[in-house]
Amino acid sequence: MGIIYKKISKRTKGVLKLTIKKEVEKLLDDRKKKVLQAIVEEYINTAEPVSSNALTKNHGLNCSSATIRNEMAELEKNGYLDKTHTSSGRVPSEKGYRYYVDELVNDKDISLEEIKYISDKLETKVNEIEDLTKITANTISEVTHYTTISIGPKTNSQLIEEIKFVLLGTRMMMAVILTDTGMVKETIIKFDEDITNKQVETINYMFNKKLKGQPLETIDRPLEDYLYDEMIYSINVVKPIIEQIKKVLEEDEKIYLEGANKSFELPEFNSLEVAKNFVNILDTKELVSDMLNNGFAEDIKVYIGDENEKEQLKDFSVVTFKHKVNGKDLGTIGIIGPKRMDYSKVISVMKYINKKLNGKD
Repeated sequence: MGIIYKKISKRTKGVLKLTIKKEVEKLLDDRKKKVLQAIVEEYINTAEPVSSNALTKNHGLNCSSATIRNEMAELEKNGYLDKTHTSSGRVPSEKGYRYYVDELVNDKDISLEEIKYISDKLETKVNEIEDLTKITANTISEVTHYTTISIGPKTNSQLIEEIKFVLLGTRMMMAVILTDTGMVKETIIKFDEDITNKQVETINYMFNKKLKGQPLETIDRPLEDYLYDEMIYSINVVKPIIEQIKKVLEEDEKIYLEGANKSFELPEFNSLEVAKNFVNILDTKELVSDMLNNGFAEDIKVYIGDENEKEQLKDFSVVTFKHKVNGKDLGTIGIIGPKRMDYSKVISVMKYINKKLNGKD
């Protein structure tokens, strides 16, 4: 998982990443890396500025407090740590967190008990793919104790697998649309004239003949154009079908929220400003959608503080996970929490779930 730069070209991003990596390799010898890792993990656990005595006592660094203090001063000088005003301890800076995530994080920080819990939850039988996404998001929230948000795949990137029409009455019909990701959309269509079972059979044939296998994003002409050669019925029958199908396919993305209350147990949320900002983020659907749909192609992406494009997210870290099963995009799941997030736990859980869903564990 490399450093993620935004608002710049991929080529520029690559040059910057290489430059910073060389700088870091020159700056951070093994002892500094161990000290930085210990500080990040101590601060994640305690939410208190970290002193050299705490590192000596809790992390077995095999060097004196004086040596650790010197290393901490060097790390602070080079931007990996910040010094608080309330004590002599240090806290990780955004640069420190970024280096920790890129180079030091333990991505196997998951217990046998957690593995069993995740396995049991993901083996729950589901009728729709959306249910699997909700279960996955809930599982991540329960194990990590952070707020989890999930969103399904963009409708226009999916293929139409099948459209099924079922007559419900002389002037009412149900349409069921199945996509290649397993998403199911249903809608009811009402008519101003009677239709027969024979007409429904023909409508089933002609819609599937023209639209099956078509990606929704390529259907950029009116649906009438795709069906023109087959339109043997009056426009009063075909037009309401087309209008309702277009309407159901263009519905807003469904966003699911899990564990919102968990965040308010964290000390960062004792700040009224942070708490209010967090609530506003969760209430703003466009912001949440952008947060989950933004970024590059990696399966897991981490955005820390100012790396988030939206100003409202500057106090938070966001980790997103591309939810795929056997190569099919089922949407995106994101965790939002303080910058003092347990990245090791979050990334470990996401990686294990990805393996579990794809039969690799």
